[in-house]
Amino acid sequence: MKFYITTPIYYLNDEPHIGHAYTTIAADIMARWKKIRGFDVFFLTGSDEHGAKIAAAAKEKGKTPQEFTDEMSGKFKEIWKLLNISYSDFIRTTEERHIKSVQTIIQTLYDNGLIYKNKYEALYCIGCEKFMSEKELDENGLCPYHKAKPVLQSEENYFFKLSQFQQPLLERITDPSHKEHLEICPEERKNEITGKLKLGLEDISVSRAALSWGIPLPFDKEQTIYVWVDALVNYITATGYPNTADALYKFWPSDIHLMAKDILWFHSVIWPAILMGCGLPIPKQIYSHGFFTIDGNKMSKSLGNAISPRYLADSFGIDPLRYLAVSLIPFGPDGDISYSALKAKYNEDLADNLGNLISRVIKMAAKYFDLIVPKASGEESSALFKSVKNVLENDFESEMDNFQLHKAAFALQKALTLINQQIENDAPWKLAKTDREDLAQKIFSYLQSIDLILIYLFPFMPSLSQKIWTICAAQGSVEESAKQYFKKGASLSIFSKAGAKLLDSGILFPKKV
Repeated sequence: MKFYITTPIYYLNDEPHIGHAYTTIAADIMARWKKIRGFDVFFLTGSDEHGAKIAAAAKEKGKTPQEFTDEMSGKFKEIWKLLNISYSDFIRTTEERHIKSVQTIIQTLYDNGLIYKNKYEALYCIGCEKFMSEKELDENGLCPYHKAKPVLQSEENYFFKLSQFQQPLLERITDPSHKEHLEICPEERKNEITGKLKLGLEDISVSRAALSWGIPLPFDKEQTIYVWVDALVNYITATGYPNTADALYKFWPSDIHLMAKDILWFHSVIWPAILMGCGLPIPKQIYSHGFFTIDGNKMSKSLGNAISPRYLADSFGIDPLRYLAVSLIPFGPDGDISYSALKAKYNEDLADNLGNLISRVIKMAAKYFDLIVPKASGEESSALFKSVKNVLENDFESEMDNFQLHKAAFALQKALTLINQQIENDAPWKLAKTDREDLAQKIFSYLQSIDLILIYLFPFMPSLSQKIWTICAAQGSVEESAKQYFKKGASLSIFSKAGAKLLDSGILFPKKV
């Protein structure tokens, strides 16, 4: 089974911020989840490096566009390394493999009679790097995203016959039984796209005459390929296209594209139309999330309120930030990020629930059994273990499959709470005086239930899951154990074993005040 997931390739005119990190962390969590479930996973991210804004930003810094993009793409790679992002490939649109792929796509469209030359005059938003119709502007005639007035541009360009694809796109988006069904999530985004599609499509410009920083048209070297067409092709470039014999080409089409809602139209209309025009399979699913506000204010470069992932990682820790980013804000609607909300979530979920649970179980094992996993008798799995397993299998797994990461995180907390509540009900401190055998059984049950949760927690917090796995004297690596667990079923042989030595947990999640 293959699974191909992508983030958008990030435009390099700005430093990486929490919005970039949110999408990439979400993709990484899903990629890791699919890997431990036995899928052959390909996870792509990268950088979008052509266009007028890049050329202008480079000039402002006194660098060539290539020097500037080399530096900026390096910053994104540094952040992804910091956040433990396990991508399979980081693609750059300035790479030769991508240039070849883009030119092949454009040449194929041209050869298929889908590209023609025409004079064009329209409003152009420099911030979006796209032409806009009057109906796309707000009531003040401004771009709704950049709050700037588009400028009127006129030049002779090459056009793609997008208008021919209205009905084929509607069929693929609205008919789940279609062999090339394109699922757009969440539902309100699908409705937005289909609503606009029903109004009709216009042909779009796919080249620029006055921009040197881009990929030349293969049939007219005087023009460069429109940056958005260039960027979209990255998803198929990474699979080895145009060499369809490449081993990676097995991953095409993509299973899911992740992105913010402002680029949904490009991905759900223009991109599949280009692919259809080339006779290539289209993506299976596109999932967009909303915009972020910071303490109720729109995040923007001009306001200077974009939050650095490095700052948050320094404040909360890398794994906690991964967990907090996707558990605090649902993937789909708009959301607000504030330090106070992150702190409250950290304290509630990680310090008070997970951290407190590990600490109290290890302390009990230290006090009553000298940090040795006690020997338990009776059934292989306790009633508590079965209850935790039920929550994870019925709640967590279904929410992950629906890309509801915040609800999957809630299921983890629900499972942790079951153990904490069971400890209160069992009152091990009393059993220590009356029934040491039952006490051993209880603590063993707590440890194995924790081990099971760690398997499901791993995609969210890979490093800390491994640390706690080792503290609890579970066998091997949590990742490999997770793969074994999902492959072979609920064998407990990979979990904490009687007689193994536990480790002092210390304070895993210091409270934030």
